Amino acid sequence: MRSSHHRNHHARRLLCLTALACFVAGGAAYACTHKAAVPQLPELSAESLEQPAEYGVQQSTLTAAQAQALLDDPRMILVSRTHPITEDYPVETKECGSATAINKTLQTEAADAFLSMQAAAARDGVDVRMQSGYRSVSYQKKLYDNKTQYYRDKGLSEAAAREKAAAIVNPPGCSEHNCGLAADLNSPEHTGLDEGFENTAAFRWLCQHAGEYGFILRYPKGAEEKTEITYEPWHWRYVGVENAAKINASGLCFEDYIAALQQIAG
Repeated sequence: MRSSHHRNHHARRLLCLTALACFVAGGAAYACTHKAAVPQLPELSAESLEQPAEYGVQQSTLTAAQAQALLDDPRMILVSRTHPITEDYPVETKECGSATAINKTLQTEAADAFLSMQAAAARDGVDVRMQSGYRSVSYQKKLYDNKTQYYRDKGLSEAAAREKAAAIVNPPGCSEHNCGLAADLNSPEHTGLDEGFENTAAFRWLCQHAGEYGFILRYPKGAEEKTEITYEPWHWRYVGVENAAKINASGLCFEDYIAALQQIAG
């Protein structure tokens, strides 16, 4: 028999599917906390926690065709270890990185959105810079191999080293950077790409405004089991303005959001 905790967790996720469908259909605005870009899940009543498993989908106002259209949006591509892209994935890029950026380009639409976002932040007295954007699959392989070697040198077995490396740097073809829609951001306050970035004015500004320019925090805290990537406050993903609002409003990480759409699409 399922525990009440398990039932509540399952019901909570299903109600998020309901909220997702409503937000997708209606385009509701999203909320953002001061410290994190992931909205809080809605408060649930005792009655709602007792709803059957099918409740979330049955109450959906989103049609299968609408869900499929969102899944077909090229800006909504899911790239991960279980959803790799091919080496011939088409990418047209534009430069938008800082002078010290390792990879200075993003897909053209994403680059334009970043430059607009950067200008808006500057008007608010905040300096946001892109340190790494589009990476070729071959460059991604070099990063992954280097991280794997790092763990080998620490005495891990080959399999363990690769698994440990993959939690930090995705294997080639499995990184969002390979599709040109992901940007690693920093600022003069904190130039390192690490958790220290969350303590900056730049991160706080992004939490409040990034969605207005089509970016979401891709690997939020607490979603590691789903994303298979550790929390990265510096890693932001372009999905388009409307999509960003819907994802943030749903309170779901990107993997769960895509899974919800797939469930509705059938």
